[in-house]
Amino acid sequence: MRDPYAILGVRRNAGQEEIKAAWRSLAKAVHPDHNQDDPLATERFAEAGRAYELLRDPVRRSRYDWARREAELRRMEAMKEKMRGPEAAEEPVGAETAEEAVSRIFGVEPQTAASAPRMKASVRPDKTGPAADAGRADSAAEPEPPKTEAAPARRSIAPAAELVSAIVQRIRGRIARTAEKVPDLAIDVPVSIEDVINRARVSVELPEGETVRIAIPAGATDGQTIRLKEQGYRVAGMVRGDVVAALRIGQDGPFRTRGLDLVTTLPLDLENAVLGCETTIDTPNGPVAVTVPAWSGSDKVIPVFGKGLPGADGERGDLLVELRLVLHEKPDDRVMDLMRSQRDGLYL
Repeated sequence: MRDPYAILGVRRNAGQEEIKAAWRSLAKAVHPDHNQDDPLATERFAEAGRAYELLRDPVRRSRYDWARREAELRRMEAMKEKMRGPEAAEEPVGAETAEEAVSRIFGVEPQTAASAPRMKASVRPDKTGPAADAGRADSAAEPEPPKTEAAPARRSIAPAAELVSAIVQRIRGRIARTAEKVPDLAIDVPVSIEDVINRARVSVELPEGETVRIAIPAGATDGQTIRLKEQGYRVAGMVRGDVVAALRIGQDGPFRTRGLDLVTTLPLDLENAVLGCETTIDTPNGPVAVTVPAWSGSDKVIPVFGKGLPGADGERGDLLVELRLVLHEKPDDRVMDLMRSQRDGLYL
């Protein structure tokens, strides 16, 4: 596989949003339905999908980056060794294949041509005549000296990936080939706080032009995903991908969400902030009474327990009321005189 960063056209330190945007743009550009005259469109689309699947997964991406750095270090070491020139090795080191390594581990003969019966290493030229017959008679009479096997040469260990592949082949006998799956399509589904509370059914448009309605699950929060199996892109010869719908709860109204908690702002004038008050707030769950204690500043948050979003376990989040101190639209002479006396030490 080619460099996934080069395939998607992103930097190596690109964030997930940049990678997702690059994949969406590339998928539209190289999709086989839009390039029916290009016989390599399916291959290029699948290659882009594999690159996106690798880079979108933090674990797989980290492994790839590590392997790439290790390969670069090995290449540099090989160049240094080549520049230093060959060195005499103490023992011959042969490359051990994965099949030979598995055979050594499991104590069986490798399934290669080496498993054939061993022939004598030395073959004498065929001679005819009395001398040859005498020589054969003498050699038959004399007992052969005991054979000593030469110490086996050291073998380099096969790479781990080849060992795993060879073990799987030994166990299964073959590698099962399955159809490749089209990468998932990630979409955002805007919903309101009322939709989440009522667990409404929202419409989702699929890539093929279809529209389906999905139910918001209990305990849904902003960013939660719903997977629609085999509802994504359709490419001939590949398993249809999934649609991963992320719920995006609107945060531009009087209420915002923080997990299962609802957050709102309560404006207070100077008198109520200093002396305290009781007020009522209209929430998506109905009116809620809020008690503001005396001497409350703008940095104070008043929690109202159990008045947030419903959770999957039946419990609810809280309502968090953030206080904000505001002044009257027109100046109040009494308040200004009081503040002036506090600042300048004047008494009226």
